Amino acid sequence: MPIWHPATINETNPFTQRVNDPLEAGIVLELQSLFKTYRGIPAIQDVSFKVAPGEIVGFLGPNGAGKSTTVKIITGFLRPNDGRVLFEGQDVRKNMVTFRSTLGYVPEEAFLYSYMSGLEYLQLVGRLRGLSEALIEAKSTQLLRLLNLESWQFSPVSSYSKGMRQRVLIAAALLHDPKLLIFDEPLSGLDVVSARLFKDLLELLAAEGKAILYISHVMEIVEQVCNRVVVIVKGRIVADARPDDLAGLMRLPNLEKVFAQLVEQQDTRTVAQQIVEVMRINHA
Repeated sequence: MPIWHPATINETNPFTQRVNDPLEAGIVLELQSLFKTYRGIPAIQDVSFKVAPGEIVGFLGPNGAGKSTTVKIITGFLRPNDGRVLFEGQDVRKNMVTFRSTLGYVPEEAFLYSYMSGLEYLQLVGRLRGLSEALIEAKSTQLLRLLNLESWQFSPVSSYSKGMRQRVLIAAALLHDPKLLIFDEPLSGLDVVSARLFKDLLELLAAEGKAILYISHVMEIVEQVCNRVVVIVKGRIVADARPDDLAGLMRLPNLEKVFAQLVEQQDTRTVAQQIVEVMRINHA
C-alpha cells in the first residue's frame, strides 16, 4: 500500500515525495525504519516519520495498529528489532538519560503513586529531572493553581478523579520545559473547560517551538490542532500529510471519513443496527 503524501503531489509520483516545508528546517524527532516483532509476529514494520519544532503531528490508528508499540520505542520502554529513533539527529539509545530530560510524556493511562499528593508527585518528577528545590516549588505550585488543583495539592492522588489525575500528568510533562512532548489521549477524563484549556495550550506550546506528537481517537480535535497526521494501520504507515490535503486528495469532507477509509473501517451504522436487533431477540 502506498503512503499518502498529498502535500507533495507531482505528476510523476503523487505519493512518495515531500515538498520543502519551513518546519523541516530542524527536525526534533525522527523515526527511521522501526521494526518490532513479538514472538515472530510483526507489531510495526518500517515505521518512519519526523516531527519538527513548532509542529503538532497527529498519530492515528485503530486499536492494535501499532501506536502504543511505536510510542514505547520512542520513550525507551521497548527496544526495536531494527531501526532508530533520533532526537536532534542523535540516536536516543546512546544517551537515554539526556533524551528523557528533554521529553515530556503524558501516557494514555493515568498511573500515579496514589499515596502521594499532587504536589509531592510533581516534586518527585522535578527532582528526577534535576531541577533545583526552589524551582520545583515555584513551578509546581503555580502549575497546580493554573490547572485548578490548588485546593487539592496536599490531598492524596487516590482521592483524585480521572480528570484531576490527567491534569497532574500534564503538569508533570511540562514542569521541566521539554523540547519534545508526547500526548497519548490527553483529553481522557477532562471536563469541557479543561479540554478547551488544553487545546489552547497546545497552540501556544507549538508557537514556543515545541515538537508535539499527539495521539488521539478524537478526529475533530486532531483536525483542529494538528499540522500533519500520520496514520498507522496493521503496523505500517499508510498516510503522512496535512489534514486538509489528505481530505482534498481523497475527495472526502473531513478527517474522520478519511481515517475510516484508510483503515478500511467497518460500516458502524450497520453493525450498530445488528446489535440492536440481537438485543431485541426474546429468550426462547
